[in-house]
Amino acid sequence: MQRVAVVRFPGSNCDDDTLRGAEAGGSSAYFVWHRDADLGGADVVVLPGGFSYGDYLRSGAIARFSPIMAAVQRHAAEGGAVLGICNGFQILCEAGLLPGALVRNAGLAFVSRPVDLRVERCDTPCTSAFRTGEVIRLPVSHGDGRFVADAPTLDALEAEGRVVLRYVACVPGRPNPNGSARDIAGICNPAANVVGIMPHPDRAWDDERMGQSDGRRFFTSIAAWRRPSALEESVS
Repeated sequence: MQRVAVVRFPGSNCDDDTLRGAEAGGSSAYFVWHRDADLGGADVVVLPGGFSYGDYLRSGAIARFSPIMAAVQRHAAEGGAVLGICNGFQILCEAGLLPGALVRNAGLAFVSRPVDLRVERCDTPCTSAFRTGEVIRLPVSHGDGRFVADAPTLDALEAEGRVVLRYVACVPGRPNPNGSARDIAGICNPAANVVGIMPHPDRAWDDERMGQSDGRRFFTSIAAWRRPSALEESVS
């Protein structure tokens, strides 16, 4: 069973739902405090949504210096899976694990509503349960969710197939909710083991209690994921 570490920062507010989502998906999940020095043998690390350090200075800018982030950096460098959700995505960009930045939404309004998304890449640790091109619905909830990067970086993300999720306008009048460049809602690193997304699968994994369940497959993907080296060893 996959061991999933959910990192708690001061100001995290989606950590409980993320942990329960990981358990519902079939993993063994536990919390790691931001001041901890190791990840407790995690296979997958999730940085949940919220307002780490109150978003003082800039979203994710202080959390990137938490002691646990050194362990997250090592985990990612060794091929371990990392998923950042909303504030977690902001932290991954601030830490240099993903390119670009998440800045104030276009229109300067906080947005909190369901959005439609196209799954652009299905070979990441958190999207293997989807089909490429599939349109799903997840909630967003952020004030600093507009993904920006310089033109060469955006071109590289597109050319290398590193856009994981993209906003689509299935409902008339409800397009890209924050003005993100090229409608980008989620990206990954070159090795695809580090993924950041702005929508919240942690708020949409149980139809009965949450009214949506497209998010559940992010967690079943995590439960099914294995490091490439582990797969190679099992085959040999």
